Parts: sequence; structure tokens; C-alpha cells
Amino acid sequence: MKFLIGLLVGIGLGVVAGLLLAPQSGEATRAQLGEQGIQLNAGALNDEIRGRAQEALVQGRELYSRTKNELSDRYTRAKSGEL
Repeated sequence: MKFLIGLLVGIGLGVVAGLLLAPQSGEATRAQLGEQGIQLNAGALNDEIRGRAQEALVQGRELYSRTKNELSDRYTRAKSGEL
């Protein structure tokens, strides 16, 4: 996770440095910086959402597996008259 954050910060700083050194007006540079900032934030948010969804999927599969096994055991015991 630290690597990803460092990578995003590095990319952001590179974009800012490139834009500040570009031969254009300050107003155009600020507008372009704003657009780039929005794009970077959207990408980071997308990655976070994807990670959380993957984590929820893993947890859901584990819960399904445990529930299925427990119900199967209860059914087997009920069928054999152990309950």
C-alpha cells in the first residue's frame, strides 16, 4: 500500500513539475493542474473501491462456505437422528 501511495505522489509531483515548467500562462497551468488533480483522485478512489469490493467478495465466499458446511452437518445429523 505504501508503494502505491508513493507511486501516486511521485506521479502527481512529476505532473505538477512538468506543468509548472511548461511555456503557458499561469491561468492555463492552474486549469490544467485542476483537471489532472481530479483525474488522479478519481484513479485512487477507483483503486480503493476495487480493493474493498475484492475484500468483501473474499469475506462473502468464506461466510458462504462456513454456512454451507454447518447446514450440511446439521442436515446429516438430523437425517441420522442425532438431534
